[in-house]
Amino acid sequence: MSKMGTLYAPGDSVFHRMDGSIKMLLFAAWTITTFLFLDLRVFIVMLLIGTILLLSAKIPFRQIRILLWVMIVFNVFNTAFIILITPTYGSELTGTNTPILNIGYNTINLETLFYVLTLTAKYLTLLPVSLLFIFTTHPSKFASSLNRIGVPYKIAYAVNIAFRYIPDIQSEFRGITNSMQMRGIGFRKGDAPFTQRVKNVTSIAIPMLYSSLQRIEVVSNAMELRGFGKHKRRTWYAMEDLRAMDYTVGALCILVTASAIWLKIGVLSGFWYPF
Repeated sequence: MSKMGTLYAPGDSVFHRMDGSIKMLLFAAWTITTFLFLDLRVFIVMLLIGTILLLSAKIPFRQIRILLWVMIVFNVFNTAFIILITPTYGSELTGTNTPILNIGYNTINLETLFYVLTLTAKYLTLLPVSLLFIFTTHPSKFASSLNRIGVPYKIAYAVNIAFRYIPDIQSEFRGITNSMQMRGIGFRKGDAPFTQRVKNVTSIAIPMLYSSLQRIEVVSNAMELRGFGKHKRRTWYAMEDLRAMDYTVGALCILVTASAIWLKIGVLSGFWYPF
């Protein structure tokens, strides 16, 4: 979290200078391209490109490590559920069956393992650009760029508040857990049994949800007192003009999306299985 109380990580990379609406277009094009395919070759190429782009932004690792761990845990659980619940699903996609491991009620085959590998790569492909969008986008600049492309300023400002509010919740949650740990209540592995740790976290989460709803009312009342929403338009302190780089990236996003659709229809239409 930055000193401004947001997820934005200050920097001077190409992505930091890019307009927020163009980054949103890039994120949309990347997401559409990812979900169009079920081809490991495509995901490997996209993952390499995304990793290079993420490294070029020079975002401190300590700021993105939590999201990385969340994605890793999600992929582990997703893989386990697919293998245990549908151990032969890969055969339905390929029409072949290569048994690997008998688990009693069924047999895990090579086709399913390759499908799981492809699906894991698919989810990981979304991660680099998602991190770029979250950590290189200034909330106020993003809100102003949304308003410039036609999004009502009330909605754009709501997005701005959401970007700023998430880190506040994280900071408050961290402060509460630290104070409770000082009183001997366990939240980490080894401090208490797993079920007890879940109960401890729940005891914090529910009151925080209630206080968040109260805070929303306070913010809305404060904005009404300042006349927010009275006029159809508003000016933005952080608004910047689109640069040549923004137009270039926007055009590339449209071109890449169109090319991906063409590839999906004419070349890479199904699940790629090399064996």
